[in-house]
Amino acid sequence: MRNVMIAALAACAVGTLTPGVAQAAPGLGDEVYDATTTKGELELEARLGELAGGPDGGENAAKLEVTYSPTDRLRVATLLELERDKGGPRKAEAAAVEAIYTVGRFAGIDVAVYGEYEVGLQRDTSDAVEGKLILQRKAGPIDARLNLIFEKHLAAGEKVEVGYAASADYAVLGDELRLGVEAYGELGTFHHFAPRAEHFVGPIVKTEIEGLGPDIEIEAGYLFAIDKARADTKGQVKLQLEVEF
Repeated sequence: MRNVMIAALAACAVGTLTPGVAQAAPGLGDEVYDATTTKGELELEARLGELAGGPDGGENAAKLEVTYSPTDRLRVATLLELERDKGGPRKAEAAAVEAIYTVGRFAGIDVAVYGEYEVGLQRDTSDAVEGKLILQRKAGPIDARLNLIFEKHLAAGEKVEVGYAASADYAVLGDELRLGVEAYGELGTFHHFAPRAEHFVGPIVKTEIEGLGPDIEIEAGYLFAIDKARADTKGQVKLQLEVEF
């Protein structure tokens, strides 16, 4: 399995001929992945992100995901992505399969790798492969996460795009209430690293509801547009609902 995940990461450097590429704001409908898993856990998840204000205000993305952990190291998932441009209808943009493999813990940091193959469902959306290096540090009430993202759209001439997703939150009332900050952004390509780009950062609130059978986790936040993202929007609203069985 480790070889499979490494191959998925390496695939980000390989391209084939397919239709054009559609871009979305960093973090829109996304999450910051954690590096650990629990054997036998089944999760149903819905994530919604919508841009607020500016020329692109009203644009949104919704992602529906089903995840299962056959072992304590492996998670596999299927995902459907729905998008709506400002003033337009909602469209099924892409479907994907993904896997996360927990490598282990090093110096107190949990490390995992992520691989995804995405199938574009619209004429202007190419297939893509994506790899992530997932780092997570838990220290008492603090949970800090960093995802380094490498994405390759399988269209002629497209380069590997580098990005990040990061979060840090603090348990105010155990897992019943956690407060923190979340950030997403672009880091350019290997040929042009860390240019001026789009970034979003802002506060988040996480809560967990137990005693109803499955555990229900809710996350909400507002991320402010930073750098080039300010030309298109003032920020983005995020909402995430996760049901664990």
